[in-house]
Amino acid sequence: MNSGDIVELRRNSTNWAKVVEDVVKLEKKVFPKHESLARFFDQELRKQNSGLLFLDLHGEVVGYVMYSWPSSLYATIAKLAVKEKCRRQGHGETLLKAAIEKCRTRNIQRIGLHVDPSRTAAMNLYKKLGFQVDSLIKGYYSADRDAYRMYLEF
Repeated sequence: MNSGDIVELRRNSTNWAKVVEDVVKLEKKVFPKHESLARFFDQELRKQNSGLLFLDLHGEVVGYVMYSWPSSLYATIAKLAVKEKCRRQGHGETLLKAAIEKCRTRNIQRIGLHVDPSRTAAMNLYKKLGFQVDSLIKGYYSADRDAYRMYLEF
């Protein structure tokens, strides 16, 4: 089975609009409307210190990871998503490892993220790659949905 290619979306690439469109479609399917960056994706990706890696499988965007590095020491994983039909095949892990490596090459010392504790598969993946729970943030997503703040230090 072909595991696809991890591609970094470049600001001047000819496929920018199509990839952003595909990512927005996936974003809308995976995340509740109030958690979605769909309306702001293009704007977020044009920021100086942000990046997006996507998994291209036979010309189809099947997953992506969006990250930013607000300082030279710290990065944030903003989004990680894989199409439902492509889950449990290691694509999320591959994307996350690639984002971690990008951060390492920038000499970032700590990566943070937020995750809903009920998203067991995501929690297991983050823990597998060395992320630790820092704290529980009550009402992070909504009044009745909390988040774990997690981090990985190098």
